[in-house]
Amino acid sequence: MTLLAIIFFIGVGATAIMDLWGWLRKRVFGGKGLDYGLVGRWIAHMPHGRFRHDNIAAAPKKPGERLIGWSAHYGIGIAFAGLLIGLGGAEWAARPTLGPALAVGIGTVAAPFFLMQPGMGAGIAASRTPRPNAARLQSLLTHAVFGLGLYVAAWAAPF
Repeated sequence: MTLLAIIFFIGVGATAIMDLWGWLRKRVFGGKGLDYGLVGRWIAHMPHGRFRHDNIAAAPKKPGERLIGWSAHYGIGIAFAGLLIGLGGAEWAARPTLGPALAVGIGTVAAPFFLMQPGMGAGIAASRTPRPNAARLQSLLTHAVFGLGLYVAAWAAPF
């Protein structure tokens, strides 16, 4: 298996585990999960020079925004798996350990805190949301689950 295939497998697997966590959290605790269509809307506005919104839900809809959002979600998961393999090497993928996977997973929370949330109108680290600390905790837990997913997907990889 090539290194790119390994990265792809781990990234898709970890992202799917994160999505399963989101689905379970929504079913068990209620609440609302992230709408990847809104992520797609945010991305689809970028080629037109619009990188920040006061409220992405109020921004004009864009064709294909749901597909764009979900594709970006999985593409970013694959990129973060590439970061982990870049840091830990193919040796880590062959004999995964939990520490590096959790460190990368938790570290990836910087992306929503400092890029996505401000760009979509939620402020830095969800500061403009009704319950910022609850939103931060959910983001942190979700990215820790992504880190766990990196570890589990590496163990499940067929190599």
